[in-house]
Amino acid sequence: MKARVHVTLKPGVLDPQGKAIAHALQALGFDGVNEARQGKVIELDLADDVAGDPEAVRARVDDMCRKLLANTVIETYRIDLDA
Repeated sequence: MKARVHVTLKPGVLDPQGKAIAHALQALGFDGVNEARQGKVIELDLADDVAGDPEAVRARVDDMCRKLLANTVIETYRIDLDA
């Protein structure tokens, strides 16, 4: 089973990389971009013995996010599972 974790900054947290992206897009002539937010995607390939019940897998990946993959003080995350 594969898990994909999308980590982004919480609303209100300053995002200098996002600002740089938005500015660069405007400089390249891509008008209409009001704001850009930068994040990261973490893909996990889980062993078959771990990938049993989808809800148990989601709970395990959620634990990984809280302990290592995301800084829950300033970031949010979303977990997608693929069988």
